[in-house]
Amino acid sequence: VQLVESGGGLVQPGGSLRLSCAASGIMFSSYTMGWYRQTPGEARTLVATISSGGSPYYASSVKGRFTISRDNAKNTVYLQMNSLKPEDTAVYYCNANRFGTPYWGQGTQVTVSS
Repeated sequence: VQLVESGGGLVQPGGSLRLSCAASGIMFSSYTMGWYRQTPGEARTLVATISSGGSPYYASSVKGRFTISRDNAKNTVYLQMNSLKPEDTAVYYCNANRFGTPYWGQGTQVTVSS
């Protein structure tokens, strides 16, 4: 199983980024996909998930600013991040989960700073 994130980088406050996660080795359409983030010394926390049926869920801190989506034909999940804030700075990890078995990507750094 491989989950490969891309799209991170440095952006100014108020800016936008789109993260992508390409999956291989799993029946992608059957998995709940998610994005988590982690800052140094802190636990990894949920950002957003999208079910196999396409239902999204968002942490309250990103609701209204971030949008998760999936393209089952491309085995890819996306995270559109708008109105970014300095507190969104973190390493963002892609997650695939089915029946409680999680897989993780290697992470991509997002830095929001002027």
